[in-house]
Amino acid sequence: MSGGVDSSTAAYILKSAGHEVVGLSMQMYDNLSNADSTYGGCCTIDDLTDAKRVAWKLGIPHFTLNLESNFHEKVITPFVQGYLSGTTPSPCVLCNTHVKFDLFHKKARAIGADKIATGHYARVTRDDNGRFALRKAHDLAKDQSYFLFELSQEQLAEAIFPLGEMTKPEVRDVAEEAGLPVARKKESYEICFVPQKDGYAAIVEKEAGIQRGEGAGEIVDVDGNIVGHHDGYYTFTIGQRRGLQIGGSPDRTYVIDVNAFTKRVTVGPASALERSELVAERVHWISGKAPSVPIEIQARVRSRAADVAATVTSLGADRARVTFAQKLRAVAPGQAVVFYDADLCLGGGWIARD
Repeated sequence: MSGGVDSSTAAYILKSAGHEVVGLSMQMYDNLSNADSTYGGCCTIDDLTDAKRVAWKLGIPHFTLNLESNFHEKVITPFVQGYLSGTTPSPCVLCNTHVKFDLFHKKARAIGADKIATGHYARVTRDDNGRFALRKAHDLAKDQSYFLFELSQEQLAEAIFPLGEMTKPEVRDVAEEAGLPVARKKESYEICFVPQKDGYAAIVEKEAGIQRGEGAGEIVDVDGNIVGHHDGYYTFTIGQRRGLQIGGSPDRTYVIDVNAFTKRVTVGPASALERSELVAERVHWISGKAPSVPIEIQARVRSRAADVAATVTSLGADRARVTFAQKLRAVAPGQAVVFYDADLCLGGGWIARD
């Protein structure tokens, strides 16, 4: 229970269905040591307080688990290392894979829970062979299956997503009818541990122990001509347009590449962002078995991007080549590419550098 309307409504639905429900919340960073920062996401002190209020309203036990060290190791450290290596990390996938559905899941089982339920917008079904399948939510605008592509058969077997068949307005209406104090609580789309006022670069600098300027370097065009300078290469992401401050170009200019070794940031026109294929590493297939031949799928390269037709060819050793039916922009190394067959999430992998 994060203290938001989704997980709160999920708890209410399960309690109303007659299940014995225990509310568990995760403390994922030291709120007190960061009391001077305004966080943009979940699991602040106020959020944990809201979770307790909802649990009291529902008449269920509630506990807060301190997962700070695990969250730091599995999510924040890779997040920082990603930016320092010139890639664009996806911390929400890592949090689901390594914290919510691993350590947190194990702790839930340790107290005797048969299942772990969350407020994710996704669905779990079983196929004709008895294998568990992850499917998109009924409300495609809220679908979160992208962030769950690394879940295993064992994890899906014990997962419940009560909101999978609902729309967000329906969830809020149910919460309001139930008298939940978070029914109209504002939704956040920010990364939970990144202060709104400082942005992710402040986290990178704090964790890495560096000062702004240590990552300074040149901004060059696609021909290698110097067109400007920056004070930190890790403050740029592929596809970024705002904040380049290079001037002199009548056309829109985007970040094409971030080289951590040279600290060079390459910029260019939108056409320079287009890619027709990528290589994915650490590929995970939810069924537990990689296809032996190339398969036609739909691929999503960012959480809010559209699915596009593609072909996946296994390269062995948890690697695969993804060839798109059309060129895509802003395919960023470090992000996840997730594979679908209609509403069925097949799995995915992590976009590798060229």
